[in-house]
Amino acid sequence: MEKLGDAQAKRLGERIRATRIAQGMSQAALASKAGIDLPRVSNIELGKVVMRIPTFIKIAEALDVSADHLLRLNTSEGKAVYEGEFLKIVEDCTPQEIESLLAIVQQVKQTLHAQTSKEK
Repeated sequence: MEKLGDAQAKRLGERIRATRIAQGMSQAALASKAGIDLPRVSNIELGKVVMRIPTFIKIAEALDVSADHLLRLNTSEGKAVYEGEFLKIVEDCTPQEIESLLAIVQQVKQTLHAQTSKEK
């Protein structure tokens, strides 16, 4: 069973990796720009290590993103990041495509809530 810190480190690493890839940046480039070694970047992205705050700051600055973007905390600022990402997804969609995506998201939400209820 994963400890909470392990799961959080993995999700954070996945967000760092996704942000890096979206920017077309290699792990080596991120390591160089952040001033940390390449194996450390790899371990962070894989969630194998829990990084210290100074390392997190270096990575956020190297990626030129806010901490909220990477952490996605359950705060108004964190939710704004998600809202922005949803808007990017639908910005070039037709009204029919948006309706289809909305129906899919609503069904996924219901499924997730049902699973969460079963786990309690």
